[in-house]
Amino acid sequence: MSVKLVIARGLELGRSVFQQGLLKPAARVAARFRSGGVRLGPPVRTVQPQTFLPARYRYFRVSLSGLAAQLQRRRLGRLPGGAGSPRTRAVFLAFGLGLGLIEQQLEEDRRDTATCREIQALFAQKKMALQSPLKSFSSGYRLEDYVFGRQVGKGCNAAVYEATTPFAVPRRAGQCSLVVPDPSGEVRQEDSLSLQCRATAEYPLAVKMMWNIGAGSSSESILNSMCQELVPASPLAMRGEKAAVVLNGRFGSVTKRMAPHPNVIRVYRAFTAEVPLLPGAQEEYPAVLPTRLNPAGMGHNRTLFLVMKNYPCTLRQFLEVSVPGNREGSLMILQLLEGVDHLNRQGIAHRDLKTDNILLEFDSGGCPCLVIADFGCCLADETCGLQLPFNSLCVDRGGNSSLMAPEVATAVPGPGVVIDYSKADAWAVGAIAYEICGQRNPFYMPGAEGLESRTYQEQQLPPLPSSIPAEVHLVVGLLLRRNPRKRPSARVAANLLHLCQWGGRRLHLNRVCKKEMADWLLCQSAVALLKGQYCGGDRVEVGLQRCFLANIDLEELRMALGFLLALIEDSKSRILSVTNG
Repeated sequence: MSVKLVIARGLELGRSVFQQGLLKPAARVAARFRSGGVRLGPPVRTVQPQTFLPARYRYFRVSLSGLAAQLQRRRLGRLPGGAGSPRTRAVFLAFGLGLGLIEQQLEEDRRDTATCREIQALFAQKKMALQSPLKSFSSGYRLEDYVFGRQVGKGCNAAVYEATTPFAVPRRAGQCSLVVPDPSGEVRQEDSLSLQCRATAEYPLAVKMMWNIGAGSSSESILNSMCQELVPASPLAMRGEKAAVVLNGRFGSVTKRMAPHPNVIRVYRAFTAEVPLLPGAQEEYPAVLPTRLNPAGMGHNRTLFLVMKNYPCTLRQFLEVSVPGNREGSLMILQLLEGVDHLNRQGIAHRDLKTDNILLEFDSGGCPCLVIADFGCCLADETCGLQLPFNSLCVDRGGNSSLMAPEVATAVPGPGVVIDYSKADAWAVGAIAYEICGQRNPFYMPGAEGLESRTYQEQQLPPLPSSIPAEVHLVVGLLLRRNPRKRPSARVAANLLHLCQWGGRRLHLNRVCKKEMADWLLCQSAVALLKGQYCGGDRVEVGLQRCFLANIDLEELRMALGFLLALIEDSKSRILSVTNG
C-alpha cells in the first residue's frame, strides 16, 4: 500500500469523524429550514444519508459513530478556536491518518495469518507417513513370533536385541551400522572414509525387553508400572494384549498417546510375556533375571516387550567415528528441535535427552536421520501437562542430571512449587549441539573445565568452532540461556534454522522480509509439494520442510526473524568496528 493511498484513506476517515461528530446536528437544522420551517407535529423518521466508507470500514463506521457521540458530549466544539478551526481539523486529520495506518497493518496481518493457516492445514494432512516394519497388523503379539539376534543396546532398565519375523519388511542393504564388532569381541571404530558396514537386512526389527524387578508378574501391574514406555506406541500396538483394556481408559498415570512423527521413535507392538534366556543375559544382566533362570536373580517371571524398527546405530556411536559437515550438523540439530517441539505440543517432556537415547539411520542421499527414543523417564500426565508439582524431594525430576535444565536442577520443593518442563528439552538440545559440532559436551567434561547446569554462567560456555554457521552459534547460545523466559522454545529455535536453511539471502538479509513472508511461504509450499512428489528419496530434507510448513505460526516466525535480524545487525556492527579500528 503506497503512502499516497494511506493518506487518502486517512483523510476519508478524518472527514467522516468530523462530519458525524460535529456537523451532523447543524446539517439537520439547516435541512429543516430549507424544507420550509420547523415542523411542530410528531417527528417523522427519514432516512439519513450515510457518509461513504468502503465495505472494509464497517467496523470503523460503527466505532467512529460512538466516538463522535463521546466527543459531542464532551463539547469538543468549545475548544479554543471552535470546531472548525485549523487546529481541530489537524487533530481529526492526524487521528484518521493513524487509523488508516493501523488498519493497513491489521489487514496485512490478517492476510498473512490466513495464508499461514491455509498452508498449515494443507501440510498437516500431508505429513509423511511412517512406514511400518511389519507387513501384517494381525500378528506379532507373541514372543514366539520373533527370532532374536545379538544384543544391540543396554540401559539401566532394559536390554535391546535385534530381531526378525516372517512378516517383517526387509531392509535395504545400504542401511548399515558404523560400529563393527571384531572377532575378539571388542568394538572397532574406523575412519568414516573406510567404514565396513554391517547390513541390517537380516534383522529389521529391534525388541526392547524391560527389566521387571518390582512391578509384579501380572500384565495389568506391568503395564501400569511401565506405562511411560507406551507413550510412543501406535494404536495397534496393544491389540493382542489381554490386559489392553487397561489402555482404553487410563493406563497408569499416563493418558497421552503420542501422534507419529519422523523424528520420534514408534512402538509397533507391545505385549507382556515370560522372560526368556536371551544371548548374553547371564553375563550382562544376571541380577534382573527371574529365579527360574538364575537362582540369585531378583526379577519377576513376566515383563514388557516393545517392538520397534531397528536403527543402525545411536547418535553417540556415529559421533565417535564421524564429524558431520556444517549442513548435516544443522539438519541434525533441526531434527532434534522438531522432535522436541512435537513432544511439547502434545504436553510431553522427554526429560532424558542424550546421544545414547537418539537413534540414527541414513536416507538415500546419505543424510543422517535422527529419532528420539527411550521414554522411560518422560512426563506425559494429562492432569499436569508440562507443569510438574514439586512439593517434596520424592518427586522424580527426570533422568540424566548432567543435561538437566537449570530451572529443573535448581528447583527447591515446597507448597505450590511447580517445575516447568516446556523448555527443558530444548536446553538439552543446545548442550547436545556441541557434540554434533565436533566438540566435547561442556556439561560432561570433568574437573574445572566442566560446567554444571545448576551453577554455570552463560559467559562460561565455550565457543563453537569458527567454521560453524552463524545461525547455529546463535541457536546454541539462545537455547543455553539460564532464564527460561529469555530462552526460545523449540519451535522458535527450529524456525530460525528453517529460515536460514530454506530462506536464503532474499528473505533474511533485508528489512522488508516481514512483508515478503507470505509470498515466500507460498513459494516454499509449492517447492515442498514438488519435492514430495518427485524427490521422495531425500527423506530428511522433505520431512523437515513439511514439519516446518505444518507448524507455521505467524508470531513464532516473526520472533525467529527478530533474532535473525539482531544477529545480522550485530555482525554488521562488528565488521564496522574492525574496519574503523
